[in-house]
Amino acid sequence: MSDPITEKCSLNLSWMSAKRFCLTDKFGAAMALVKSDIGGNITRLETKYLLDPSKYNQLYTMVQEEVDAKTAKGSSSCANGLLWLTRAMDFLVELFRDLLAHSDWSMSQACSDSYGKTLKKFHGWLASSSFTVAMKLAPDRKKFMEVIAGTGDVAADMEKFCTIFPPFLEENHKFLASVGLDDMKAS
Repeated sequence: MSDPITEKCSLNLSWMSAKRFCLTDKFGAAMALVKSDIGGNITRLETKYLLDPSKYNQLYTMVQEEVDAKTAKGSSSCANGLLWLTRAMDFLVELFRDLLAHSDWSMSQACSDSYGKTLKKFHGWLASSSFTVAMKLAPDRKKFMEVIAGTGDVAADMEKFCTIFPPFLEENHKFLASVGLDDMKAS
């Protein structure tokens, strides 16, 4: 199976695994749900990849196999993992955009706005309520920005992330829509 979307998404889960905690490790307790979701979905994809690296050298190959087998909508599927990983990263992009655009907003306000733009429409009452409670534990904005900045220029890094990452997320959304999965809600 070779098409432009698939070719753009060669799987490099070793890189994803190495990078997954670089950013999310710094989030703290309030963002534990996001960190856990991202890490769990990468692990799910990585586990499948490691079963047969030559067969699954393309990320979308895993998903297409599940679509063909009619198992893609299962809660433990790689399709579900890619879908929710993409959505979690959509949330992070929006969060960083909000933090850059609204220097007067608290972390809680930025997180709530980003959640409303990205994840809320896919969550049921329980997940939405859990998010609302977690945002009450959001760290102080200044402290959060200091922690994720390390010794670098946090604003420049966030701008770069918000410029470079969305096209990859859009490709995922296009692929997931092409196989009827992009509008799937939380189970």
